[in-house]
Amino acid sequence: MQSKKKIHFEVSERKILLRLFDVLFVLLSLYIVGIVFQFDYFSITTYNFYWIIVLGAYILIIGSVFEMYNLQVASNQFQVIKSIILTSSTTVLVFLLTPFFTPTLPSNRLQILYFYIAIFIALFLWRMFYLKYLASHRFEKKVILICEKELADELILGLKSVDPHYTIVALVNTDENSDFSILNKTVSIISVAGLEKFVSKNSISEIVIATQKTEEITVDLYNKLLLLLENGFIIREYTHVYENLTQRIPVQYVARDFYRYFPFSRSNQNQLYLLFVRIFEYIIAIIGITLGLFFVPFILIGNFIGNRGKLFYSQIRVGKNGEEFRIIKFRTMVKNAESAGAVFATTNDARITPFGKFLRKSRIDEFPQFINILLGHMAVIGPRPERPVFVNEIAEIMPFYQTRHVVKPGLTGWAQVNYSYGDSIDDSLIKLQYDLYYIKHRSIFLDFNIMLKTLSTILFFRGQ
Repeated sequence: MQSKKKIHFEVSERKILLRLFDVLFVLLSLYIVGIVFQFDYFSITTYNFYWIIVLGAYILIIGSVFEMYNLQVASNQFQVIKSIILTSSTTVLVFLLTPFFTPTLPSNRLQILYFYIAIFIALFLWRMFYLKYLASHRFEKKVILICEKELADELILGLKSVDPHYTIVALVNTDENSDFSILNKTVSIISVAGLEKFVSKNSISEIVIATQKTEEITVDLYNKLLLLLENGFIIREYTHVYENLTQRIPVQYVARDFYRYFPFSRSNQNQLYLLFVRIFEYIIAIIGITLGLFFVPFILIGNFIGNRGKLFYSQIRVGKNGEEFRIIKFRTMVKNAESAGAVFATTNDARITPFGKFLRKSRIDEFPQFINILLGHMAVIGPRPERPVFVNEIAEIMPFYQTRHVVKPGLTGWAQVNYSYGDSIDDSLIKLQYDLYYIKHRSIFLDFNIMLKTLSTILFFRGQ
């Protein structure tokens, strides 16, 4: 038995498609422009193939900075057009200003206009095609979920919010003697006996099991699942699905034996990787301190007028292995902001001055932390260091919270670039999921991805 499945592109596959066809459409566009018009600035031949490599690298890197490969942006017409304009303009500018790797500037300035229009039109046409066809519900994945009824609505909503094309169409009622009712009425409730028939009639792509109760998987259900598996149907465990879709670790559904679910990345013990990271941190810290010294006179004036307190502000934070250190920042709050005790900073915190908001949005307030990086208290990339009082409070509620201290805290990190400022325990749980994902998958590639996303955060003024 095998049903006809709909085409569905996974999250990673869609990102690869976007990157691949961005470059291919641009090269095709430049080739066509070279044939139709008198355009010879960027000629595609075997003698200058490295121009193709450089242009492709610029498009992919600059496109990442301007969120061209963020699937939510790629599925929004207004946002993706804005990203196309920024990516096209910046790519052309950088390409023209790096003649050591690229063609020399043309004497005929009309060539530059052809070059820009070709890149812009190529990206625009391809992305509009993607938006209309590949990001549509024609490519949805239909899924059956097996879980406890108490968690059903939460699990359905959790997966749907991440990927709208990943659709839970049915739930299996594993206990025929009890009612299985949920709030989401678009999801069918099917019996174990009707599972095989439902799968064959509804183009089901996979079955997801989200239960840790062994009694939920009855002998009858087990035999049905085994038969489906033998017929080529994909059966996956919920935590793996959640991690792949959200790039977070679902700690709320994982037992305390965490080592079974997220073994830490070998990079955490790889001496060559750690040496490379430390050298990189020294370089970044020296550059950051130099830039910070340039900003100091302006911040000093702004602080005197807007904050009226000491220029620098320090707090005790928890670092690697639970060791405490003193973090340094430029002041962004009023004096005696915590006279009533430590509290989470909120999005529209009244304690933050107008000048302080500017410093936070631009991330300039964090420049003094390059001193902490130079001293070895912090890394450039890692979980954000939290205050001891909050660590103790959160750790009592979240069994995995102390796990984030197995690596150095960072100036930026996977949680910071993927989630807004956390001002509650629930927000801390989500940020913890991102932090644990980073610890599990830590690598040079992920570090590079975080750096690009951090640039996007700064350029789009999203700092908190």
